[in-house]
Amino acid sequence: MDKRWICKELPDQAAVEEFSRQLSIEKPLASLLLQRGITTPEAAAEFFNPDISRLHDPFLMKDMDKAVKRLSKAVIDNEKILVYGDYDVDGTSAVALLYSFLCEIIGSDYKELVEYYIPDRYAEGYGISDQGIEYCRENKINLLISLDCGIKANDKVEMANKYGIDVIICDHHLEGDELPAAVAILDPKRKDCNYPYKELSGCGVGFKLIQGYCQQYKLPDQLWLSRMDLVAISIASDIVAITGENRILAHFGLEIINKFPRVGIKSILDQAGIKLHYPFKEETIFSRVISISDLVFYVGPRINAAGRMKSGRESVRLFICEDEDKSADIGKRINSQNEERKEQDRNATEEAIHMIRDSHEYEKRKSIVIYNPTWFKGIIGIVASRLVEEFYKPTIVLTKSTDGLITGSARSVKEFNIYDGIDNCSELLEHFGGHKFAAGLSMKEENLEEFIEKFEQYVSENLEESSCVPEISVDMPLDLSEISHSFLNNLKRFAPFGPGNMEPVFQSNTVVDEGNGRIVGDKHLKCRVLYPDRPVQPLDVIAFNMKDKLPLIQNNKRFDVLYHVEENVWNNTVNIQLNVKDIRACTQKEE
Repeated sequence: MDKRWICKELPDQAAVEEFSRQLSIEKPLASLLLQRGITTPEAAAEFFNPDISRLHDPFLMKDMDKAVKRLSKAVIDNEKILVYGDYDVDGTSAVALLYSFLCEIIGSDYKELVEYYIPDRYAEGYGISDQGIEYCRENKINLLISLDCGIKANDKVEMANKYGIDVIICDHHLEGDELPAAVAILDPKRKDCNYPYKELSGCGVGFKLIQGYCQQYKLPDQLWLSRMDLVAISIASDIVAITGENRILAHFGLEIINKFPRVGIKSILDQAGIKLHYPFKEETIFSRVISISDLVFYVGPRINAAGRMKSGRESVRLFICEDEDKSADIGKRINSQNEERKEQDRNATEEAIHMIRDSHEYEKRKSIVIYNPTWFKGIIGIVASRLVEEFYKPTIVLTKSTDGLITGSARSVKEFNIYDGIDNCSELLEHFGGHKFAAGLSMKEENLEEFIEKFEQYVSENLEESSCVPEISVDMPLDLSEISHSFLNNLKRFAPFGPGNMEPVFQSNTVVDEGNGRIVGDKHLKCRVLYPDRPVQPLDVIAFNMKDKLPLIQNNKRFDVLYHVEENVWNNTVNIQLNVKDIRACTQKEE
């Protein structure tokens, strides 16, 4: 599908030249800083040099004093504590973080005093469950600490209170009309919370709790510093902003993963075929430095697969495991579950695409609502995302649930609020929830056809035709001659990349293939680009899943290209590589 290229406004060139001189960096990178609101040398120094000392005081968070005091009482009085978290990466990493911390400070009695609980995705659903509270009652739990969930669990907290169980909530989602009656609620998005940074992950909120505990009782900083790797994984996988405090946490978390990875994370990377590069260990095979994108594409999906296919407890076991052989076994099981997830995802996606293309109805519609009772519930959200990529329409994928209802996952395009579209059909639904770009819902089967028609009507009335074409945001034009190892080294200082600081997309026009453009791995395009009419060092290009673009670059045709500039390591050799985002026929006419 063709995409629109939307170019960002460029800063004043005189300001760019002055900033480039002040910072001693290339003009395009000075321009990139100004585009991102970094306008002074002091701000640039802070951006390029994340500093632990700039983490906020955890006691600026509402209820932190209450949470630390209640947790301390539980530890001193040998009360039983249950660490409860969601089944996705953010939840399981948060559980691993707090559980391992409590085990360390409690000491040899930790097995009797602290447990963790991950709800079953299908039997219990998201958040604090009735079964979880009953588990607390049956096992005489005194304190339940929820992570990445709980901010709207008013009835569950009330149930816990009736059983004499205290609850501390650590969440990062928006509150409801009324807060639960918990002992403490740590959530920077609380309306009455003045914490300076609002974009922490669920694991990040748990991290602030252990930081606050250590600060209050003067415990070694290493107790919280050493767990930033788990926070980095949660930040990457939960797609939260990598700005402010999250940028510091992600930076130092990645540093731990690259230098001193816990055995569980190493086993997952091994399963993904990634060899770590340890700067201080000469005997280790040199590969590449792990980045946020590696966590997003290699670690996150495997950890999530455990919760989708079997149990999220497996992910916690992996994170807290300290035995290499045991962690390797867990890593293999999780990888196997991920392979099973990928196969089901691939089969369902192919089936859905055929169903859509074989139906003339979908050609006329602005939305996709597709149902197959045999699809596995754990992968329908992934399938919905794939269909949005393929057709760029608001999409809902539905299957049959064990309770007899139809259940589904919704994903949207940039310009459409899918939550509002579903809310407009709420009288036809049993349950729904979510946000602008993603949501979940369930309904009785007899309401399906009416829902499809009503949802399509709402989309048709609220989505402009011009918005049905995907777009790529382009940071700036770049001449190939400006790309050098110095340029790349300075660009790497902008990392870690993610929401709020996306990896820059550059545009080069009127380039040609050196002459050896080809398809590799059945679906990827590989070539080397240069200018046709002036000397420039050819640069390696990889264009993943773009084999259909090969005709655009063959026979010395001129083309325009969008790309990231990155480092490619192969056989211990480091090269500059352009990772292509899109290719189109040259828009400039030849003279």
